[in-house]
Amino acid sequence: MKNTELKESLFQALEFGNFKVNNRIAMAPMTRSRTKEGDVPTEIMAKYYEQRSSAGLIITEGAPISIVGRGYSLTPGIYTQEQIEGWKPLTEAVHKKGGKIFIQLWHVGRRSHSSITGVTPLAPSAKKVADKVFGPLKEEGYGMIETEMPKAIRKEEIQSTIADFATAAKAAMEAGFDGVEIHGAHGYLIDQFLRLDSNVRTDEYGGSQENRMRILLEVVNAVVNEIGADKVSIRLSPFVSEGAGGVHDPEIVELTLKVLKELQKLNLAFVHFSENISDYKEVPESFRKEVREVYTNPIMVCGKYTKESGSEIIHKGYADMVAYGQPFITNPDLVTRFKNDFALTELHSESHSTFYGGGEEGFTDYPTYEEMKAEQN
Repeated sequence: MKNTELKESLFQALEFGNFKVNNRIAMAPMTRSRTKEGDVPTEIMAKYYEQRSSAGLIITEGAPISIVGRGYSLTPGIYTQEQIEGWKPLTEAVHKKGGKIFIQLWHVGRRSHSSITGVTPLAPSAKKVADKVFGPLKEEGYGMIETEMPKAIRKEEIQSTIADFATAAKAAMEAGFDGVEIHGAHGYLIDQFLRLDSNVRTDEYGGSQENRMRILLEVVNAVVNEIGADKVSIRLSPFVSEGAGGVHDPEIVELTLKVLKELQKLNLAFVHFSENISDYKEVPESFRKEVREVYTNPIMVCGKYTKESGSEIIHKGYADMVAYGQPFITNPDLVTRFKNDFALTELHSESHSTFYGGGEEGFTDYPTYEEMKAEQN
């Protein structure tokens, strides 16, 4: 591949069955906590996503599939009719700009607190690690609070949770989404089931690798049966130990490869690997090669990629799309900037205060490159 072709790799269309995108640059899911009462999406959220519609695919911030699935205050849900109606103007705005958008379906498991949900968090096992989430402060307002001890989820609750994922996927279609991403990463519920330290169950959902991956496959199959495989993806993070108390699972890589062998049969839209964040290990090239031996369908990667490194991993054949997170916060026109080698607006340390909660500041007020030039002139 010539250098020019390498540079263009991010801007090529991708088609896999009925899953089609105009370019291979995705906007990664990022919690921004800007809903209104009832955890309903707002007008400024619609504006925020619309501004970034040039991405080949937008993946929304995590949307809890139920009350008990919540772990962060002010995050938009997908389990009430009011929430569904709140999403509709947002998906319509993205589609009017020619964009595509998947919603991320979220159950946080033990990474929560009853002050957020009103109920005790559920997890594979009643095990807590030091962890903080965004919730109501005792004094007033919102901030980072320590999670609390979860209770072990019962088998009947596992089945209702699987049903909740399927129901949320159906609701996403009603809301106008092009598809869904199941959150199976970052120490949330599905990831908790995968890992030895957080799953010490002795029933069919614990113990062996096959048992620990059971809920993941049951959730994926339930969602596929509800809306079709071409509208379904899943996020995994085998080299990230976020929410795991610093414990790196010795079996997670082997287990992930087994999961991929099963997912290969389903022809999902894509599998999304989250990398290089929080407590992580570098992803070795040997893993990428092993993945491609068992999984030949579309792969998305995310985690501090640049335009150059994103192009390179696509060129090597290890990925088909690259998702960008924080660069999309400050650069709503990230695709245009990449395409034309325009300078990026960098994220400054003070910007972190606007990540969660608030209004338009640090959310919809970042200008495009052309707007910046116009202001300078």
